[in-house]
Amino acid sequence: MDSFILPLLMAAPQAGAEGGAGSLIGSFVPFIAIIAIFYFLIIRPQNKKRKETEKMHAGLKKGDRIVTIGGVYGTIHSVKDTTVIVKVDDNVKLEFLRSAISSIIAAAAPKEEKIEEKNEEKEKSEVKTSENGD
Repeated sequence: MDSFILPLLMAAPQAGAEGGAGSLIGSFVPFIAIIAIFYFLIIRPQNKKRKETEKMHAGLKKGDRIVTIGGVYGTIHSVKDTTVIVKVDDNVKLEFLRSAISSIIAAAAPKEEKIEEKNEEKEKSEVKTSENGD
C-alpha cells in the first residue's frame, strides 16, 4: 500500500509555461466564492440578529410583557443594570439576566397614553353614575 501512495505524494505537479499564474488565480476563485457565500448566508444575518437582540435588551422597560428563553411569560416589574425583575403572578417575582429575555410580546404603553386611558375611564364612570342617578 505504501509503495502506491508514496510516489503519488512525491511527484508534485510541475507548472508548464502555459499554466503559471493563470492556474494559481483559478485555484483561488472557488475559495473566494465559498468565503463570500458564507459571509452573505451565515455571518451577515447572524450579526444583524445579534444587533437587533442587543437593541431589544437595551430598550427593556417597566411594564413590558416578555417571554424568557425558558418560556416564562411575565411583565417587567423593575429594570437593573444587568438584570430585570419579572412579575409572573400576583405574588411571584423572578429575577432574570437581560440576556435571558427572548422577546417582547407587548411594549409598555407610554405614560401619556396611560394618563389618557385613566381620564377616559373616569369620564365613562362619571357618565354611568350620572345616568344611574337620573
